[in-house]
Amino acid sequence: MIVLRPAAAGLPRVSIWLKPNRALDRRGLRRLIVLLVVLALTTAVLGAWVGNVFAPLFALVESLAVAVALHVAWRGGGRGERITLDETSLEVQSLPGRRRVRFQSCWVRVRLDEGDNGCHRLLLSSHGRELEIGRFLAEQERVELLRKLKLLLGEVNGQLRG
Repeated sequence: MIVLRPAAAGLPRVSIWLKPNRALDRRGLRRLIVLLVVLALTTAVLGAWVGNVFAPLFALVESLAVAVALHVAWRGGGRGERITLDETSLEVQSLPGRRRVRFQSCWVRVRLDEGDNGCHRLLLSSHGRELEIGRFLAEQERVELLRKLKLLLGEVNGQLRG
């Protein structure tokens, strides 16, 4: 998901927030896990009733493993990137985290390169440094971000020359 926050009056900065799509909030995730645990335990109780006495134990182990896996996958959806562009610099900050990479806006180039498995990589490059952005975005979102960044960088560079 790409969220563009245009420059406010008097502030020449544009912020672009890149976030993975999340279908569930924390409450929805809990409800899903509870539903899956109830279904697994119901099936296990029916299995124990017909003679499989170990079914409830395996259902508990499976439920715990599924709950942990869903939680880890959901937490992975909380990462993101913030791209801030003004007349002098383009800064990329990884969220959550403290990694910040800064490029001079008049020298930075944006391009799509062929990556592994036929997926494209969106790269920022300047003065021999490269940074991949939007790794978690879908292919169409990367192309959209490429267009937006080229347009914004063109506007900033045009204002500097004009």
